[in-house]
Amino acid sequence: MIRPIAFFSLLLALPLAVHADPAADYAEHCASCHGEDRLGGTGPALIPETLGRLRGIDAVIAQGRVSTQMEGFADRLSPEDIAALVGYVTTPLEDRPDWGTDQIAASREMNADYQPAEKPVFAADPLNITLVVETGDHHVSVLDGDTFEVLDRFATPFAVHGGPKFSPDGRFVYIMSRDGWVQKYDIWTLAEVGRIRAALNSRNIAISPDGQRIAVANYLPESLTILDADLNPLRLIETEVDGTPSRVSAVYQAPQRESFVLALKDAPEIWEVATADLSVRRIPIDEPLDDFFFSPDYRQLIGANRDGDKGVVIDLDDGHKVAELPLPGMPHLGSGITWERDGRRVMATPHLGEGVLSVIDMQDWSLVKQIKTDGPGFFLRGHAASPYVWADVFFGPHKDEMHVIDKNTLEIVKTLAPFPGQTFAHSEFTRDGSHVLVSLWEDEGAVVVYDARTLDEVKRLPMRKPSGKYNVWNKITFEDGTSH
Repeated sequence: MIRPIAFFSLLLALPLAVHADPAADYAEHCASCHGEDRLGGTGPALIPETLGRLRGIDAVIAQGRVSTQMEGFADRLSPEDIAALVGYVTTPLEDRPDWGTDQIAASREMNADYQPAEKPVFAADPLNITLVVETGDHHVSVLDGDTFEVLDRFATPFAVHGGPKFSPDGRFVYIMSRDGWVQKYDIWTLAEVGRIRAALNSRNIAISPDGQRIAVANYLPESLTILDADLNPLRLIETEVDGTPSRVSAVYQAPQRESFVLALKDAPEIWEVATADLSVRRIPIDEPLDDFFFSPDYRQLIGANRDGDKGVVIDLDDGHKVAELPLPGMPHLGSGITWERDGRRVMATPHLGEGVLSVIDMQDWSLVKQIKTDGPGFFLRGHAASPYVWADVFFGPHKDEMHVIDKNTLEIVKTLAPFPGQTFAHSEFTRDGSHVLVSLWEDEGAVVVYDARTLDEVKRLPMRKPSGKYNVWNKITFEDGTSH
């Protein structure tokens, strides 16, 4: 007979796996964001193929991840539980999911009731329509940019990600979800055209200048999916360097170059894919770069290194490095914007790791100023007709603030905080720059409309956790002050 004390000593000596149940912990704490099958949802897929070379997964689970929606679980999971969970998510699935062109084609679902219209079915300016992504219940609202009336509200695939993209004429919009679904919607008709699953885990999409090619950047499988305008798969380009697959962290349209530009997550290369014949040009670089920003003529590319402590400028014509930019604190170049200041073009980017905005002269790549803010921000917006840049403070205790910054003096002229303690983020201008829309980024949230000149509130529209807002004209014309 085992004495009680000896029994408990034996129990404590058992392997950790006996105590931990990582599958149950994953189902309880992770599946709602990362998918029951670990293939992603609002968060990325948690499998070796998408985790790549990520280190410190245990610390991410315990403490969360800075400047993301990943919360920490140290108060709910023991170190042993976390260690077992790390082993669980870094173990390959029994069967690696196969998602090639046959599966993509088979997933295509077109709306049998869709009937195209010869002109818009509404009286509003079709180029002043703004789409509001509502992540609270996975819908998009279609707003008249003059009256701010909601013209339609339609369901999207689960967890829209990467920003909708418009056809060059502004009639159609393509919306992508984290799990690879691409939805086509006709703004004129206010109806869905159809959808297709381009991959299992995707990052964003881009559209060719003629509107005939849609490129989808994928984590799983590691690839670039090319669709035509009617959502037919044209090609699956595997992104492999020296025999090792690399995830595609983003794809961008370079209209003047008639190409797509790819950021590879796991390889020191930039890929440029011609939109006409889909030929691939590979540009070697010193280290992997991410989160691209471009000069207005799309000759220079600015990317952030993996450590998030500098920006690197690459000339896409000759493939050479032009400059390094002092951008510590995880610059968020994907939200960068440009404008003319004292006869010179400048760019500005927020930082995810510290409360500053960096302003860079794009002629000599010198640092003009670092504007101190009340915390790390995520999004910037401006407009050629406005003297101001709008910058949120997305992370930290001042997430309820929106800074309005003078483009010339580079000083904060006003800080808006109408919802104390709640996230107030992501601004978008109307077509003429007369109004600015800002999100109360909460489940019972709202879009707040401001007069862009007086900075006075004009209207509030109740929404379900509104996130990004996208004005047709600003996006298709690459309006100054709009991130691309």
